[in-house]
Amino acid sequence: MTIRKKLLATFALSTLGLVSFRAASDNERYFEIAKNLDIFVTLFKEVNTYYVDEITPAKLVKTGIDGMLRSLDPYTNYIPEDDIEDFRTMTTGQYGGIGASVVKRNGKTIVQSAYEGYPAQKAGLLPGDEILNINGVVVDKKTNSDISKLLKGQANSLVKLMVTRYGQTQPVQIDITRDRIQVDNVPYTGMISGDVGYFQLGTFTVDAGKEVRMAVNKLKEQGAKKIVFDIRDNPGGLLNEAVNISNLFIDKGLDVVSTKGKVTEWNKTYKALDQPLDTQIPVAIITSNRSASASEIVSGVLQDYDRAVLVGERTFGKGLVQATRPLSYNSQLKVTTAKYYIPSGRCIQEIDYAHRADDGSLGKFPDSLRTAFKTTAGRTVYDGGGVAPDIEVQDREIADITRVLLQKSYLFDYATRFRAEHASIPPARQFKLTDTDYQKFVGFLQGKNISYSTDAEKALTDLGKKVKDEKHYDDVKAELEAIRKKVTMNKANDLQRFKPEIKELLEQEIVSRYYFEKGRTEAGFDDDPNIIAAVAVLNEPNRYAALLKPSGQAASARKSAGTK
Repeated sequence: MTIRKKLLATFALSTLGLVSFRAASDNERYFEIAKNLDIFVTLFKEVNTYYVDEITPAKLVKTGIDGMLRSLDPYTNYIPEDDIEDFRTMTTGQYGGIGASVVKRNGKTIVQSAYEGYPAQKAGLLPGDEILNINGVVVDKKTNSDISKLLKGQANSLVKLMVTRYGQTQPVQIDITRDRIQVDNVPYTGMISGDVGYFQLGTFTVDAGKEVRMAVNKLKEQGAKKIVFDIRDNPGGLLNEAVNISNLFIDKGLDVVSTKGKVTEWNKTYKALDQPLDTQIPVAIITSNRSASASEIVSGVLQDYDRAVLVGERTFGKGLVQATRPLSYNSQLKVTTAKYYIPSGRCIQEIDYAHRADDGSLGKFPDSLRTAFKTTAGRTVYDGGGVAPDIEVQDREIADITRVLLQKSYLFDYATRFRAEHASIPPARQFKLTDTDYQKFVGFLQGKNISYSTDAEKALTDLGKKVKDEKHYDDVKAELEAIRKKVTMNKANDLQRFKPEIKELLEQEIVSRYYFEKGRTEAGFDDDPNIIAAVAVLNEPNRYAALLKPSGQAASARKSAGTK
């Protein structure tokens, strides 16, 4: 029997019992499925037989599958057997490895960070180290994915790295014993001030709820009477962990989130099943436009129950739920099965994947179609565009010069040099670069490529093209050149003009070399506008309470807050 006949026979047997009891329209649908599967199998056979070059069947079929699923939404994905381990890492936060972040840069393999307390850091691997080979395998032509696979492995197995380091003339070998790496859901917990505690939630993998409970308890033991809950840039994760975290702050028995999809028997309302940890302590949640999915459930639930004040930016707007389904040969399908609805009844999905334009482009739910809902206290909130904050804080736009310094890793490289030349620095919150230190950094940049085009220069170039097209260039040439020279002269002073901004980021990068990511976080407390705004509202009880009342002038009460 041919592959095509086997496929069709298997499909027919699996659907026979269904077809006999379905309406004619369903019979037509099943015929369409069988017909197109037949076309696909026939086409693949012909391409495999007659295409001029050799093809890899698995790669070609995966490309076809990916293209098909891409037409649905970005979250419905095929996971082949080779990628299952990476998928498990994403959902559990666990893997066997050395505990380091490594990136390719200009053909070099650079250690970006070594996680505190894990094998790489314990063995002495440092940020800025260049890896030359891994267990004898030269990595200069390897991809990030290749390098990741070389570094990962069973716990207790040995990996040997040959690295070069700033300030050393000869490569050194670093032997690291791999371990089970558990990515922390809560990477930082600490006190901002005498009675204001702060914690970050970075992911929603297994035990995220337990980690948040531990973080809040720890802060309360340290004297916290108010909590800043930072959920910025958290892409989401496990739905049940979002429920568990919400449950910590709301009463037992309350609805947390409902899911509704095509398979009605899968529809479910998740409730707070446990006794809460604390329903009274004031909470300010910081969100960003990259806070998505489970992050939006937690922030939306606490907003709907008027349990927290949201500070920052409107969230991403992902109101879709995925489930994994097993496929043959140990592969899996991650498929969007439902939309979720938070307690007020709103769904915060922004992009309408169900309706595409003729060119395949997607649209967002227009402002005019957004529906108003009410929180428990009667505040107005809207669906269809993420969760809007109660206090808007726009992310600061960094200067062009700062962006170049980050993109070209000059701040990173200078921090590597600084660490090699200074054995220690003051505690993270106390460390400040002096003006002399900053001038040394400016000297470090001498001879390096920090060229860039400002918006003003781009506008002048566009204007020059337009006046040339209209034959007026000679009339305005002198004026354009005068403006261009002035802009260029101002740009030459950008390292001094934007010194506070550059210095702040450089301090954080240097601090991270001594006190890891926790130090970087602490170094930013006094400069972060979102944290400053969150602390301010917590320290003003009357304002905090007013924002949670129907009369409160919150950003979430404006329909325009639901547009990007």
